[in-house]
Amino acid sequence: MLTVDFSRFPIGTGDRVLDVGCGGGRHSFEAYRRGAHVVAFDHDLSELGPVSGMLGAMRAEGEPPPAAAAQAMAGDATSMPFPDGSFDRVIAAEVLEHVPRDADAMAEIARVLRPGGLAAITVPAWFPERVCWALSEDYHTNPGGHVRIYTRGELETKLTRAGLTVTGKHHAHALHSSFWWLKCVAGDDNALVGAYHKLLVWDIMRAPVWTRAPERALNPVLGKSLVLYARKS
Repeated sequence: MLTVDFSRFPIGTGDRVLDVGCGGGRHSFEAYRRGAHVVAFDHDLSELGPVSGMLGAMRAEGEPPPAAAAQAMAGDATSMPFPDGSFDRVIAAEVLEHVPRDADAMAEIARVLRPGGLAAITVPAWFPERVCWALSEDYHTNPGGHVRIYTRGELETKLTRAGLTVTGKHHAHALHSSFWWLKCVAGDDNALVGAYHKLLVWDIMRAPVWTRAPERALNPVLGKSLVLYARKS
């Protein structure tokens, strides 16, 4: 499931792409398919093993163009081991809400991005996230969980202070908001939560028209993720 819209965030052959807090690697895989030189970067070693394995499997199957390259690397988003201006594109999807020193992470994103380079930043949207916090204490107090709820204005201001100019924005994944609300109330083992999860997986795989159109209509209000696109001057 991609949160970044790659029609708004173009990646081409040879582009140097950093996926900060790559998690399971979904955006790294897409950038690799598009021919980029990708670094999937995360502090969680348990995530990076499977990501590295998938990148290797993609190469073995011939999914990325021959010139593409990819690696998984561990590190801290607030102190990244890359020279200034190392990347043409930086993705930070659903990671800044986990980082206590988020301003430092944004400054690092701006630092490693070349002048004129593009960043895609996604965080949980304010309203759906506020509901989750109200419904479940565990949702945001578990170790490694969310430490803040962003308003769009706050996120834009922090990115601007870091040296990035916001160029576009949208919301995504409206159908996922009610899933998380139900999960917060009923827990992981509830049968309805399990059924809803299967529906979402089916929807991601098939993308039928009869769910795409309602989700697009609902995204501005109920989209689970806020997505901002920015350029470094």
